[in-house]
Amino acid sequence: MVPNLAKAASVLILGDSLSAAYGMEESKGWVNLLRQAMPEHEIINGSVSGETTAGGLRRLPSLLDSSHPDVLLIELGGNDGLRGFNPAGLKSNLTKIIDLGQQAGATVLLTEIMVPPNYGPRYSRMFNQVYHQLADDYDIALIPFFMTDIAPHPDLMQRDGIHPNEQAQQQITQWMQPWISQAVNAPD
Repeated sequence: MVPNLAKAASVLILGDSLSAAYGMEESKGWVNLLRQAMPEHEIINGSVSGETTAGGLRRLPSLLDSSHPDVLLIELGGNDGLRGFNPAGLKSNLTKIIDLGQQAGATVLLTEIMVPPNYGPRYSRMFNQVYHQLADDYDIALIPFFMTDIAPHPDLMQRDGIHPNEQAQQQITQWMQPWISQAVNAPD
């Protein structure tokens, strides 16, 4: 008997509009494309447009109870940054989200988020450092911010200049898939 090396896993994506297929049919967003690319796994999209880390933290317990994920991918913080929230609050909320995910037995992945440069170098640096500090403190994977390769290309962006368009979704899927594959195939 040959063992099945790829175990089926459930993956919960806790995100904001970047993961919620903002401005397009949900079926065309990267999370749904990831479902198609990884059909052996259950990919649960717990993303909500406009979500902050505080909102994600409020919703997470019920999402964990209903989905029992093996992997929790956190893609939150963009709306905190766009609203100029204090990085200390961002760190506190993300810390609690990571703690809840780990207590539920999930492997946690954290997606780096950056704010636009017009927020100033000091705020941008403080904001971004939160992600690096948490990844180091918890020894979890920090996925580099996927918008870094997309935002400079107007043909990959919606008219608002903030959200990736339908054309960019496959690129985001290809960016995220190896990280998720590594997490679901990691030894217990």
